[in-house]
Amino acid sequence: MQKDSDMTLSDGFTDVPAGKIAMVVTHLEMLSPPPPRLLPGVAGLALRRVTDPDPDWYRALFRRVGANDWLWFSRLVMPDETLITTTHDPDVHIYALTHDGADMGLLELDFRTNDACELAYFGLDPALIGQGAGRWMMAQVIALAWASDITRLHVHTCSIDHHAALGFYMRSGFTPIRRQVEVADDPRLIGVLPETAGPHVPIIKG
Repeated sequence: MQKDSDMTLSDGFTDVPAGKIAMVVTHLEMLSPPPPRLLPGVAGLALRRVTDPDPDWYRALFRRVGANDWLWFSRLVMPDETLITTTHDPDVHIYALTHDGADMGLLELDFRTNDACELAYFGLDPALIGQGAGRWMMAQVIALAWASDITRLHVHTCSIDHHAALGFYMRSGFTPIRRQVEVADDPRLIGVLPETAGPHVPIIKG
């Protein structure tokens, strides 16, 4: 059996089959909390912990912050039973970012690996992007994660996500450590998302 470390892409171009999308995934980590940053105030923001979230509520917020613009789809194709098992796990902490009482952001911290926390999902309603809400929510991430007994906080982002995401994570104190290429079925061609979603990623039907 070929090891993951041996499964490398050759230099040059590699064909991506029609009906698929390809993403360059960058993994980042933080091994200690960064110095506190002075953040501008954003009126009306709050973070609300949601325990045992209803799958319909979760998927609706997931779609709102990530599906239409950035082609988030992994939790949309997950069976209800699997989604419930994951999001109801006591070591998976789900938060809604609220703005004037409305759910406008999703934050998910996964503590299921010893001594580590994965920032599994971090997304804002497009209406809040560029207003300081992301920096405010990241400050909450760092405080919540490092309040637990961990030695590593990690996250990954990809090339079809918001163009500023990678730089934002690095400015927040994360260091890039690994790069991968992920290929998946285009969620717009399997009926998970409308073909109008993710207009920055062209559909190639073949």
